[in-house]
Amino acid sequence: MSERSEQLRQQILDLTAQFHAEAFPQREFVPGASACPVSGKVIDAADMSAVVDSALDGWFTTGRWAKDFERKLARFFGLRSASLVNSGSSANLVALSALTSPKLGERQLKPGDEVITVAAGFPTTVNPIFQNRLVPVFVDVILPTFEIDVTKLEAARSDRTRAVMIAHTLGNVFNVGAVSEFCKKHNLWLVEDCCDALGATFNGQKVGTFGDIATVSFYPAHHITMGEGGAVLTDKPALKVLIESFRDWGRDCWCEPGVDNTCGKRFDWQLGELPCGYDHKYTYSHVGYNLKATDMQAALGVSQIDKLPHFIERRRQNFASLKAKLQPLTEWLMLPEPGKNADPSWFGFTLAVKPGAPFTRDQLTRHLESNKIGTRLLFAGNLLRQPAYQGWDYRVVGDMTNTDFVMNNVCWIGVYPGLTEPMLDFMAQTVHQFVGQATAGLVVV
Repeated sequence: MSERSEQLRQQILDLTAQFHAEAFPQREFVPGASACPVSGKVIDAADMSAVVDSALDGWFTTGRWAKDFERKLARFFGLRSASLVNSGSSANLVALSALTSPKLGERQLKPGDEVITVAAGFPTTVNPIFQNRLVPVFVDVILPTFEIDVTKLEAARSDRTRAVMIAHTLGNVFNVGAVSEFCKKHNLWLVEDCCDALGATFNGQKVGTFGDIATVSFYPAHHITMGEGGAVLTDKPALKVLIESFRDWGRDCWCEPGVDNTCGKRFDWQLGELPCGYDHKYTYSHVGYNLKATDMQAALGVSQIDKLPHFIERRRQNFASLKAKLQPLTEWLMLPEPGKNADPSWFGFTLAVKPGAPFTRDQLTRHLESNKIGTRLLFAGNLLRQPAYQGWDYRVVGDMTNTDFVMNNVCWIGVYPGLTEPMLDFMAQTVHQFVGQATAGLVVV
């Protein structure tokens, strides 16, 4: 770049910061009139400037910003590698698909092999199991953590079980100690879906570092955002090669974009039934995808990741504030609890309507929404009752009593860093008001 172009770049970035201040000013919260979103992004001028800065490189696809972000994310986890993808859902697809590689020998996942998981969660933790022609084995969850019932793991295992793939739900932590021991005992792969739980710990160790592969998401609802984006993490170099092959069209070559002949023998390979010396850049060892992210997404991630510790702490503070404010309502509402030995990185605050309450989950959510307080259900509730999964091949271990309870009785409200204490006060007051009216026998809209 010329000196003049660098001067212009700096002017553009300075103007970008001014634009952010003018276009996105802090607005006063007005109870009942202003929204209390269930989730959202927290973007400052530095974030917006980083995206513009990356665009001015004129590169657009995966490049220097992506490499920088991958290094920073891997360092945050204390793992050897992080591979950037275009979404958390893609991260889950790549993570499980990598384990179907023939290069894994006897440990390769093959069609018909079983993967233990739960039905109370988000579909893209389970979809890759179906998409790879594997068989999910569903286990119930426990209350009030909404995490897998680890006492059912042995009953769930069969001669075809080869892996466990579970999400840490809403930032809480499943008993990853018991799950990882179970996997080691039976030589099973463990994939940790950490999309909702970035920064959570179990016995002081970050989730995502217990299994073979971990995934994270950077959708605006999550702990940091790229708009769209995700990553696959592993401490095993052999798995990193497979992860990036499935992400990058299934190619055998591992050169970075714009780089040639990293292996030093680009025209000397003999693979498959190709002629000897066929260009390694166009040799494919897997039926893969193109799931790369752009450098503009990565630039936003590079800026956001510096704020991650603060965001996590704010989520924990907001959770604790709501928990204290809503504690008097436990006769009718089951409030969330952290898993044993866990320090969650909360994604949301669950409100579970207890059996026998004089109101329903539906009535509660309608009341909150009418007061501009955002709500969500606990994702798919019970995936097995969703229309998309009718007719698919799967196994169920025991009953799904608690999973059905999640489907019928649970919603959640926000704890994300954009929520202020006045917002949290109004949210709690609105829940109190609703419960008070319902228990007094008044009509609840």
